[in-house]
Amino acid sequence: MASLLLAVIYLSFISLGLPDSLLGSAWPIMHEELVVPLSWSGIIFAIVSVGTVISSLLSDRLTRRFGAGRVTAASVAMTCLALFGNSLSHSFPLLCLWAIPYGLGAGGVDAALNNYVALHYASRHMSWLHCMWGVGAMTGPYVMSAALAGGKPWNTGYRIIGIIQLLLTSILVLSLPLWKQAPSSNEEGGEGPQTLSLKEIFALPGAQDVMLCFFCYCAIEQTVSLWASSWLVNARETDPILAASFGSLFFIGITLGRAASGFLTLRFSDTKMILIGFGLIGIGIVLLLIPGITSVALIGLILIGLGCAPVYPSIIHSTPDHFGPERSQALIGVQMASAYVGTSLMPPFFGWLSSHTSIRLFPVYLALLLVIMFFSHNSLCQKTRK
Repeated sequence: MASLLLAVIYLSFISLGLPDSLLGSAWPIMHEELVVPLSWSGIIFAIVSVGTVISSLLSDRLTRRFGAGRVTAASVAMTCLALFGNSLSHSFPLLCLWAIPYGLGAGGVDAALNNYVALHYASRHMSWLHCMWGVGAMTGPYVMSAALAGGKPWNTGYRIIGIIQLLLTSILVLSLPLWKQAPSSNEEGGEGPQTLSLKEIFALPGAQDVMLCFFCYCAIEQTVSLWASSWLVNARETDPILAASFGSLFFIGITLGRAASGFLTLRFSDTKMILIGFGLIGIGIVLLLIPGITSVALIGLILIGLGCAPVYPSIIHSTPDHFGPERSQALIGVQMASAYVGTSLMPPFFGWLSSHTSIRLFPVYLALLLVIMFFSHNSLCQKTRK
């Protein structure tokens, strides 16, 4: 039963990733049809991100009352509803409206599943589950690209992903009895988790550094997700349909990287995995800065994805080592909040910045975030001696 439930959770992570890259891959075409500025995708993304923050803050209370299975099923159903709503929309205000249930659903399923897996399964599953998110995020642009190449409107891409989400929702509903037979927790004995106020968390050495690190990481990941296709079209003069497909290369890098990370963590520490990730992101950004050769830029997107792969799960996994097992639950909650703030603010900010300057600043923007992330992680390690 535990293995069957784990398979359902893996499917749930795929469903979490499927819609994440649709907006970025289709926006170069969408904004022209909707007659709105290129930068306005940041508005939709901000609405989605605010929804994820709200639902993540409520997820603990909802999970305690209804259980992780029901929260996950209801959350995926909300994203399904939003996808079908987008498939019927032909105006920017309607897209903003449907962004609300999508954000609430995405944040709910993300928080519920991460907490459930952390409590009941071995840590290696964290990397592999986020790999499954990458499978979904990688598949979305291909579905959209195939629809556009077939002469269909962008709404068709949303409708196809909505149908897939509907099937996954049905599987989750049928699997609800399995969640009542949870496997044994992997938590070891020791001091129980501490309840810390935000003031107490901020006062911990390294807490603000790890929050800033998480903020910058998710800012990089989501900025690439949202703006890579638009950058290819407007800075490298790539065909919009090809750009929708090429935008998935970043998610290919993340997916392959997280598949490998589950094994590499057996040899390398969390800190080394994070530094390896930083290095690959840096090389990828350098390749984006090389002018004229689109193929080099595409390799850069893959390398950025490979670099991003170990950072998120390794930061989460290293939290007990940095702050103690009894404080890790409180710290991880704040870290995820910082991550969602990063996804809420920084991609829309780049949209505003590019509209007032040039979208060609895309790799420079990523480089600045990487530098801040590197120094904040270095400060964290120094303050916690890890």
